[in-house]
Amino acid sequence: MGIIIHIQQVKTQRKDLDQGLILRKKQKRKKCASLSFEAISSDGGTEPSALVDDNGSEEDFSYEDLCQASPRYLQPGGEQLAINELISDGNVVCAEALWDHVTMDDQELGFKAGDVIQVLEASNKDWWWGRSEDKEAWFPASFVRLRVNQEELSENSSSTPSEEQDEEASQSRHRHCENKQQMRTNVIREIMDTERVYIKHLRDICEGYIRQCRKHTAMFTVAQLATIFGNIEDIYKFQRKFLKDLEKQYNKEEPHLSEIGSCFLQHQEGFAIYSEYCNNHPSACLELANLMQQGKYRHFFEACRLLQQMIDIAIDGFLLTPVQKICKYPLQLAELLKYTTQEHSDYSNIKAAYEAMKNVACLINERKRKLESIDKIARWQVSIVGWEGLDILDRSSELIHSGELTKITKQGKSQQRTFFLFDHQLVSCKKDLLRRDMLYYKGRLDMDDMELVDLEDGRDKDCNLSVKNAFKLVSRTTDEVHLFCAKKQEDKARWLQACADERRRVQEDQELGMEISENQKKLAMLNAQKAGHGKSKGYSGCPMAPPHQSLHPIHQRHVTVPTSVPQQQVFGLAEPKRKPSFFWHTFNRLTPFRK
Repeated sequence: MGIIIHIQQVKTQRKDLDQGLILRKKQKRKKCASLSFEAISSDGGTEPSALVDDNGSEEDFSYEDLCQASPRYLQPGGEQLAINELISDGNVVCAEALWDHVTMDDQELGFKAGDVIQVLEASNKDWWWGRSEDKEAWFPASFVRLRVNQEELSENSSSTPSEEQDEEASQSRHRHCENKQQMRTNVIREIMDTERVYIKHLRDICEGYIRQCRKHTAMFTVAQLATIFGNIEDIYKFQRKFLKDLEKQYNKEEPHLSEIGSCFLQHQEGFAIYSEYCNNHPSACLELANLMQQGKYRHFFEACRLLQQMIDIAIDGFLLTPVQKICKYPLQLAELLKYTTQEHSDYSNIKAAYEAMKNVACLINERKRKLESIDKIARWQVSIVGWEGLDILDRSSELIHSGELTKITKQGKSQQRTFFLFDHQLVSCKKDLLRRDMLYYKGRLDMDDMELVDLEDGRDKDCNLSVKNAFKLVSRTTDEVHLFCAKKQEDKARWLQACADERRRVQEDQELGMEISENQKKLAMLNAQKAGHGKSKGYSGCPMAPPHQSLHPIHQRHVTVPTSVPQQQVFGLAEPKRKPSFFWHTFNRLTPFRK
């Protein structure tokens, strides 16, 4: 029998269901240690709450449990509400960049990891409007972390005018000390709460998505699941142990006295598993994008989310959380270090933990930046007239320097060329005489085979010519000499430094295993050849920036279905060669997934 579901009815039923879940779990929550900051500070008789028991098993906390007890900014949509309330009250809200946002769009705000962005509007959950270095534009909300302590301590807050009495000065210093303790408490609590919610997200991925996918062998191969989810199950196991140790070090009665730095140092080597996940993440996005072109997979993943009672985030959003988390740690530890006095017993461990986690995040940020860079390089190659040979992405993934140089031929002729120095390659182009923005391909040099030689002003013995601001590249295999002259000494210095940087970056990439997959390179070239027509597919740093009005990204909208529908019926849509029922025909008509 077909069932016609209207959006409002679905929302009402979902709301009633959520209220019922909260009531049914009320008794259970009484038996568990509260996760709320208020309960932690008021109830000193209970033991610190832990999601993991001594045997490594996890308590069955639902997201409603966490939301009931956690600060509002951890709840779905709560962060936006809190931000907009602060902004409307005239407060300055700042966020810190988790990683670089590389953009060539004037409507988007570019920044580097660690930069501070003032949030001006957060009405859309995917893109916020902000200001950085006197420029206002859109930026992806997933790229930043809100500061826990929005109001900075005044540098002179502990000092008092010389005419004040000693007693007033003492009271002022005491207030300053208490304020700093509260700031440290806020950061400690954020670390603990976000860690607990993160564990819930990881469990939802493993139990809500992976478990169901493995049951449907006709839809997913083992290789596909390995590509989409990577080693996230290993990350889940590791994070449970890490959270267990954090809970032991957490002082719930006086959070500012907590000593959690040792936990990060103890598990420092364990965080290396994130490297594998982050390296695989672009391939996961590509595989997922290919599957999402088919309606049955879109509905299957949505059904998984509903049955697991997961928050309203698409699967690609869940799979991004580990990448966000590993980049958020150094920002949290940096803020914690800021409000930890040198006399604090945990100061040295927090400082060491910050440096360790910063190094891990830097590697991940570097790879992400390279992935965004290859799209721009591919578009650049497509714009070059008469390109010959292999694609630039076959060997290179980063533009290091560019500019004009005069190339001296063996016959002593001067050729004005525009050069582009990439890792492994130096590409030579010629500008069109009429259209100076048009470039013609003229050749390239293999930098792996070249030796850089700095030349003094005067006569060069190899070419028997007088040169100025010159340097040359000599082939190690053929001894062929390539002579270049810059217009100014400063330009020459920049090219010499760029060539040195190119060798250093190539070596670093080899040591770190920083390689871009062949699929990503082919996809970047394919998107570039489309010249911006239609939608690009596969991995990108962030979704397309929305217009200023009517901000409702379709890919984040979800339609919920009653949980009274049997599981077999929910997953029935995803089964191959199964005729859709009238229920699913109506559901498909109402969802925004329809092309």
